[in-house]
Amino acid sequence: MSTFFSRDRFGEPQLVAGLLLLVFLAECVWLIHRKLETVGLDADEIFVLAQGLREWHAGTAPQLEALENNAHSELSTEAFRDDAVLNHPAARVADPNHSSVYYLVASAPLLIWPGRLETSSVREWGWLAHAPFPFFGVMLGASLWYVARRLYGNAGGYVALMLYCFAPGLIRSSALWYAKPETGVAWGAFGSVFTAIAVAHTLYAPREVVLWNWRRIVLLGISLALAIGSQFSLIILVPLVLAFLLYLAPERRRAGVVIWAAACVIGWMLIFISYLPHPGSFWNALRQAQFLGYSATALGMSRVYQDLFAQIGQVCPALMIALPPTLLAYLFWRRTRYFGNSAPLLVAGLFLLLGLATPHYPGLGFRLVAVPFLFLFVAGVTSDLMETRFRSLVQACAWGLLSAYGAWSLMELARAARS
Repeated sequence: MSTFFSRDRFGEPQLVAGLLLLVFLAECVWLIHRKLETVGLDADEIFVLAQGLREWHAGTAPQLEALENNAHSELSTEAFRDDAVLNHPAARVADPNHSSVYYLVASAPLLIWPGRLETSSVREWGWLAHAPFPFFGVMLGASLWYVARRLYGNAGGYVALMLYCFAPGLIRSSALWYAKPETGVAWGAFGSVFTAIAVAHTLYAPREVVLWNWRRIVLLGISLALAIGSQFSLIILVPLVLAFLLYLAPERRRAGVVIWAAACVIGWMLIFISYLPHPGSFWNALRQAQFLGYSATALGMSRVYQDLFAQIGQVCPALMIALPPTLLAYLFWRRTRYFGNSAPLLVAGLFLLLGLATPHYPGLGFRLVAVPFLFLFVAGVTSDLMETRFRSLVQACAWGLLSAYGAWSLMELARAARS
């Protein structure tokens, strides 16, 4: 126990990271509070919760009846569009983008609510409806910090985490402030990639790799289930994970394939379990799912690229300033072109390309999923630049930008919440 609570595990860097994550959580809580005080839940959120509770209860319950009454009243409003209706199982149409995991996770906290889910009490039970997504946001930030610090040291960890904790798009997604709940998807995708990388690096140990790695295999399976279950088009993670396992452990490829197959089985079993006690609905969902709904013609449309840059800028304005110089350093400075920097850049590039090929939903999900990998890339190159003779200049630019970015984000958060 004393080894677990050592300074190496819980020292000053962990304290700083914890404080930054608390700031991120406070930002989310503030937005949720303002949302529940002013606008409450919109029709999209009500339908997701109603579908989730229907699957949890496997029938009708007082909670569900009250919530569906709210949903039907929202359905009659002009703000609720036909395309949204078609994507909601509450309208008895299969959802081509999400599995039951998406709905079960969103509605799970409402199971402990003792009363009816009436509009008049939304300020109380609305906190439960939002609870999973700030949790995913904090866990994604903690995972980003852990990976960045392991790869690039404390400086890289701080850069990545500060970019993350003050990113308006990630705060909005975690608080459901006029945004889709994509933080769970992003955490699952991030965890899938870097758990696979971690597993691949352990394959050189002289042990029985499959049995020894069972915890990481389970974690990889859970990450895949969370990502693919929340967005079917992230099926691309399955070959991506295999590619990392085979590339990083060329001498143990057979073991890598076994681990990959075991993780995939665990992930698909978890998604299948989410459809019980009606397993037939699982196969129906797979038939309706859009796993590869890409359009190559979209890549030739200039408007798609403009929208991409605009959305990335909205998610994290500081990234639009920090990314160009780090990309130039990566292209022209050989020292930065190693696996720790190249892997997140390649993964981010892949997700951005998929986001371009799907200009509508779930393309927006791909773009948000790419952002933590871009944070990691910027943090890695920045930490490399801090080790040169221009260390003082790089540090001044980096910390100056991040400090201004954090102050601006907090001011914009306060202004947006008052509007």
